[in-house]
Amino acid sequence: MPQVVRSRIAVLHGAHPATPLPRSFRSLADRAAVEVLHRAARVLVASLPVLTDRLVEALYEQEPGYRAAIDSDRAEVWQEVHHSLRHNVGSLIQPREFRDAAHRTSRWIGEIRAGQGVPLDAVLHAFRMGGAMVWQDLVDETARRDPDDVRLLVHVAADVWNFVDEHCGIVADAYRQAERRLSWRRENQQRLMVAALLDGTARIADLCEAAAMLGLPEQGRYAVLAVASAPGGPQQQDPARPPLNLAAALSPGEGLSTAPGAAPLWHTGPDAAFAILRLTGGPGDPGDPGELHAIADALDAPAGTRAGIGSAVDGLAALGDARRLAETALRACPASGGTVVLDEHLPDALVVSSPALGSALADRVLGPLDRLDPSDRDVILETLTAWLDADGSAQRAGARLYCHRNTVLNRLRRFEQLTGRCLTRPRDAVEVSLALAARRLLGS
Repeated sequence: MPQVVRSRIAVLHGAHPATPLPRSFRSLADRAAVEVLHRAARVLVASLPVLTDRLVEALYEQEPGYRAAIDSDRAEVWQEVHHSLRHNVGSLIQPREFRDAAHRTSRWIGEIRAGQGVPLDAVLHAFRMGGAMVWQDLVDETARRDPDDVRLLVHVAADVWNFVDEHCGIVADAYRQAERRLSWRRENQQRLMVAALLDGTARIADLCEAAAMLGLPEQGRYAVLAVASAPGGPQQQDPARPPLNLAAALSPGEGLSTAPGAAPLWHTGPDAAFAILRLTGGPGDPGDPGELHAIADALDAPAGTRAGIGSAVDGLAALGDARRLAETALRACPASGGTVVLDEHLPDALVVSSPALGSALADRVLGPLDRLDPSDRDVILETLTAWLDADGSAQRAGARLYCHRNTVLNRLRRFEQLTGRCLTRPRDAVEVSLALAARRLLGS
């Protein structure tokens, strides 16, 4: 409980408050009131253990926020209350001697209760309950000794409650400072843990602690999203945060099929931001095969943003693999931006997973076209890409290119003549498709 001492008492004891009180208040009635207060306070000092018992019991009955702390360690709470009462009741008698110690005690209590998670309202209520109990005991003791002296306590009542409020302010300030420090420490620990999980450096022995810290099941089903700006595109003002519309799209309740209430956890690397996505289903459960595609459709990626979603994995221990899969999906994104779900672009993923081999394949298959005029070469490549996208239909490819199907067929025959490839041969068709992907993704 707070120090219950008055500024006017300080004047009478030789202390110098910041704002001197008017002379009209320094009356004989003030001196008499202080003497009455001192007599009653000395009785309270002598019976502090009993007063402490009563206050702890009152806290247990009237303040739910303290119940858990008292049940957990009643002796610790008792010592805290007794320590506070000893300094604060002592301040009634010797304000200069006890003021600093009482302030330190109030700050200490604010910090301790913040660390224990006791609500601030409960701590302030406890201080006010202590102040009310001390004041009532002062009045009762004065009335028992000499009822006529009770009227003198009116001269100190306002100052007593002003100091109750002063110590409530000290407690609240200490509580909030401790809460900020604890919040920063907790967030920093979470960031480090998320980074370790995504790097694959988290120890198996730490996974249970990580699950509790992050609010995630150790054996859940997860995927990782990787986000980066397109090369040469606009950069985020704050690279440590994901784009706001991406973060909003991934929030719970936005129509996604991710696990209910599972907001993604973000981590920023040097080249990309990563989000851990908790998926529906559990270990060994294939879940919804369209879940990752639904997440990709729900993303509201800013223009020029590249996003890659890796394959689903089982358990927190596999998040390092999930991050690498997401990075592969990100490398398979078009340079202009877009979203790639790895499971739907595995051939592209093969190419970007081995850039040297992809470039070599592109040079081997498409190299003869580089001897043509660039505009002529680009027409053949565009026609070849449209034909493959149309599942080998010259009719649909011609419609896409605004030309006759025979024109498409003529260009394809020219490609075969220049490269020595046969597009009706499955192996050649696969090599051509991968070579085109390498040219598009690697700039080969």
